[in-house]
Amino acid sequence: MSVRAKFRCETVETSPNIQPPDDALKVVKLRAVYSGSEENEKFFHLTPSGEISLATVNAAAAAQFEAGKEYYVDFTPAG
Repeated sequence: MSVRAKFRCETVETSPNIQPPDDALKVVKLRAVYSGSEENEKFFHLTPSGEISLATVNAAAAAQFEAGKEYYVDFTPAG
């Protein structure tokens, strides 16, 4: 069984703990959606709140996230 949630990217920032020139560590912060569309309101009733914080040194991965955009997140058991 899997669970699908919908999150909005709030920020994509360089980690404050990293100093140049090693500023490659990006931190992506997402929050569960709750309004803005009928679909978002439906997700709110199924997944009312939540936060995800991702840290990556993979520039290509960090580039996939844009503040203000919404993303589906699927949770599937690993085992």
